[in-house]
Amino acid sequence: MKYQNIIFDFGNVLGRFDGAYITSKFCKDERMRKEFARLVMEHWEALDAGMADYEAARQEAIKKAPEDWKEAVNHFFQDWYRYLTPIPQTWELVRELKKTGFKCYILSNAPTYFAEHADYYEIVREFDGVVFSAPVRMAKPDARIYRYLFEHFDLKPETCFFLDDKLANVEAGRAAGMDGIVFTGDVEAVKKEIFAII
Repeated sequence: MKYQNIIFDFGNVLGRFDGAYITSKFCKDERMRKEFARLVMEHWEALDAGMADYEAARQEAIKKAPEDWKEAVNHFFQDWYRYLTPIPQTWELVRELKKTGFKCYILSNAPTYFAEHADYYEIVREFDGVVFSAPVRMAKPDARIYRYLFEHFDLKPETCFFLDDKLANVEAGRAAGMDGIVFTGDVEAVKKEIFAII
């Protein structure tokens, strides 16, 4: 087989990251949710890249929050990771690929706090290796994080196939030497690509 290693993003590939749904769990007033989301996610890109401290971001958000939001903001920072909705067809794909003999890895942009709690989702424990962006202080589509993945797990890029929901990340993966596809939820399209060359 051409491919030996299948690389999965987490958000919107293994678990649906829906900011509106997640914030609805902490902000019950529908009219205020966008403002709540702006507050709690103000530093999200920096948190993903490991360029901001999670605890400092939490404290800053609580400080900025109106008095009647402070408890909800604190709960958001403690519990948001529980509200990514599992995507069952992708979980099944991982298990099918593992049974077929593929190695499976996660390469995902996420804050350190998510990296510390990711095994809340049992599927994470079934992967052969995991790279989350914040702990390594680099994030997709930065070419360095792809090189880090290959070097850390001793993978040859040409033996890897990458699934991500963002075109920029897939294109960066291709530039780093691995094939890939933008994941839209169509598992059959993914299988067709993976098994196209035997």
